[in-house]
Amino acid sequence: MRYWGISALSHDASLAVVQDDGVVFAAHSERYSRVKNDPLLADGLLAEALTYGPPDAIAWYERPMLKKARHVRAGQWADARSRADVPRLYLRTLDLPFRLPGIEYADHHHSHAAGGFATSAFDEAAVIVADAIGEFRTFTIGHFTADGRYTALHHRSYPDSLGLLYSAFARRCGYRPNEDEYIVMGLAAYGEPRYADAIYEDFLDVRPPSFRLKMNPHRGIGDWFPAASAEDLAASIQHVTETLMADAARWARSRTGSRNLILSGGIALNCVANAKVARDAGFEHVWIFPNPGDAGSSVGAVAAVAGCRLRWPGPYLGTALPGEYPVEDLVKELAARGTVGVANGRAEFGPRALGNRSLLADPRPADMKDRVNFIKGREPFRPFAPAVRVERARELFDLPVPASPYMQFTARCRAPDEYAAIVHHDGTSRVQTVDRAAHPGLYALLETWEDKTGCPVLLNTSLNSRGEPLLNSAEDVAAFSARTGLPVYPA
Repeated sequence: MRYWGISALSHDASLAVVQDDGVVFAAHSERYSRVKNDPLLADGLLAEALTYGPPDAIAWYERPMLKKARHVRAGQWADARSRADVPRLYLRTLDLPFRLPGIEYADHHHSHAAGGFATSAFDEAAVIVADAIGEFRTFTIGHFTADGRYTALHHRSYPDSLGLLYSAFARRCGYRPNEDEYIVMGLAAYGEPRYADAIYEDFLDVRPPSFRLKMNPHRGIGDWFPAASAEDLAASIQHVTETLMADAARWARSRTGSRNLILSGGIALNCVANAKVARDAGFEHVWIFPNPGDAGSSVGAVAAVAGCRLRWPGPYLGTALPGEYPVEDLVKELAARGTVGVANGRAEFGPRALGNRSLLADPRPADMKDRVNFIKGREPFRPFAPAVRVERARELFDLPVPASPYMQFTARCRAPDEYAAIVHHDGTSRVQTVDRAAHPGLYALLETWEDKTGCPVLLNTSLNSRGEPLLNSAEDVAAFSARTGLPVYPA
């Protein structure tokens, strides 16, 4: 049985190929079209998926008619009347060399939850799905039991949405909602949560284990507290988000008795909140799928409709670039100039570069953060992540979890003066731990780099420029290298 799982027609479209119960391919449309957060399926993505054969069935990540009902509820009349976002009608507009098979639809939040559970190693687990909006649901707490059965224990529905509220604050801070929330998370470290109490008073009615909103944040919050700095506003909504997520997780722990927690939905990309949950909620194990937002629901949709556990090989599931991992070339370039790019192997499925489409740098020079931000064209306050071998991680970082292979948790750096480029303004780092079995090439690079320099850490950020998707093909890499002057290996 070959499934195509599809998440599309909203933002950041993706397609996954699941052969029997194994994920054999998964990729973002934007990597092929070069349109950031492309909601449509790119021709190149479809062509690569077809190399695995045509699908026997298609799993769609949400229920489109239920979503239409929510458009009516929200007064989005043009969206409610449009036929352009009806999956079967849309797929018929594509130049597909096969007759469309049946389409099976999953509930949006069930796709998130099932994708997390199906790729975890847990026999049972509590699950929290928190995002902006699916069809109606915005916040769900559930439980997968040992027989694989899922029960939703609590939910909130539109317009009671923590994700929409966070996005409204992104807009209030001067950033793009549904795109720049990660910038707000980074900006929060420079402010104080001076307006956290006011957020509760004006917007939130806390009703454990979650909340209701006193207004609909879908169209923003206007010029709320017009004299407030963006930094303090960011710190305030970040503080509220962390508190609400940790409180919900504690409730899930007491209600289910589970030792295992899965976080999913767009808010699971907030690594600062994830770290607070991992530290404070009382779970022994926390799993976050490396692509917990809507793009990852191409995998989650298959898990939801097929009702199966999936063989999860790791996040390296996209376009392959040939060659051995160029350890010696990378170490030589890093020692000589401090920065280098690597584009090798299969592209990462998820928003973060994990060693196959990465810009790497020596984290020790005081000016390295500025140098890398200049190469990428990013805001100067943005943080960078450290990559470290998993055996050394707890020695160097105060991690709340045993391992963080997908940069999903922040931790305080124990030697911030030694590795200034990977320490954020608040003293924390978004750590990537590297296991030899999961990525032997990157592990060997870190090992060789430490042998040569005594430094056990490398700065790892995505190989792209600001506003551009991660590089995907050899042509993308050549254009980037020519534009920035950064050498990228293998050449």
